[in-house]
This record gives sequence, C-alpha cells and structure tokens, in this order.
Amino acid sequence: MAAPSSGTNWPAYYAATAGAPPRPTLLHALERFDREPPTRRRRFAVDLGCGVGRDTLELLRRRWRVLAVDAEPAAVESLVRRAERCQRRYLSARIASMEQVAWPQADLVNASFALPFCSPLKFASVWSEIVRSLRVGGRFAGQFFGERDEWASLPDRTHHSRAAVNALLRGFEIELLQEAEFDGHTARGDPHHWHVFHVVGRRVSSAARG
Repeated sequence: MAAPSSGTNWPAYYAATAGAPPRPTLLHALERFDREPPTRRRRFAVDLGCGVGRDTLELLRRRWRVLAVDAEPAAVESLVRRAERCQRRYLSARIASMEQVAWPQADLVNASFALPFCSPLKFASVWSEIVRSLRVGGRFAGQFFGERDEWASLPDRTHHSRAAVNALLRGFEIELLQEAEFDGHTARGDPHHWHVFHVVGRRVSSAARG
C-alpha cells in the first residue's frame, strides 16, 4: 500500500499492516475469476503499491504469478521474507514507483489504496499503462480518493469526482463501485476524513481511456 501521509514512520506503518487481511476489492475480483472456466496457464497479476504484501500473499496462495511493486525497499524486503519458499518462484518483486515501472500483459492489476498517491502530473500515464496491460476479460481492483477526502488539498495526491471515476472506467464492465465517506482513522491510528471509491472493473473493450 502507498504511504498514508508524508513523513511516515515506515517501520511503524508496516508493523501496523503486516498482519492485515487482503483487501475486499481484491477478494471480490478473485471471486469473479473463480466463477470463470479455469485456464491452462497460471494467471498473472500486478500488485502496485504492494507494501508488505497483504494482497500479494493472497494471490500467491491462490497460485497466481505476481509482479509486486513498491517504492520502499523495506516493504519489498519484508514481502519476500514473508512469502513461502515454494511461492517465491512465482513472485517478482520490484523496488520502483508506479510512475517508473512497466509490465507485460496481465489478467489483474491490483492497486489497493495506491493510485491516489500517484502524482497528478503522472496519473494519466499510469492509468493508461494499467489499461494497456489488461487483457480483454482482465480486471482492475483498487481505490480512488474522492474530492472530499482530507488529503485532497495536498498537491502530490490525485483525487477524483464520481463522474471522473466513471470516465476512467469506460471500456470496463463495472463489477463493484462503492462510494464511502466517513470519519475514521489511518492504519496508524491518526484521525482522517475519508472519501473513497472502491472499484472492481472487468475490461471488455479497448475503449477505456486514461
């Protein structure tokens, strides 16, 4: 997962999230894949902003191949340590920002609470890379932050209206789109006003746009 705020105490943040279960958006996408006929090949997922691996480890457990990407070396090192030895042959872990990395065609791009931390200047190119890489029938699972989220005023964060989220999902069959707004806390317990769109979309055409 991407950084919840600037100046984050990374060891404390990773300690707070290391034992967390996989995100519901990922599980929703995997349930949809499970309803489809099995494939001869092992499915391939990209986990952007993978953090210490709460989603990557679930994908590996389900016998997916995974490219896990995070800009923080400590996160990637922790993920590799936590993966079972028999799973590591199916795991590629890369220390890089989502703006820097490219990847081959994928069945799933997972970005749990990661894309809002992409620079607004780079978001369109990152989203275009996500769409480009997805096979027809592949899925995106992740979150966008809304305009009323507490971090919306920060210049290095990307936030969207509901209309903008719908525009990003042109060319996708929307399997899940939940808008949530509430007062809560970050993973480290700091008070936060959240405005979040939880999304799972299945790519059905090449008409999706960044």
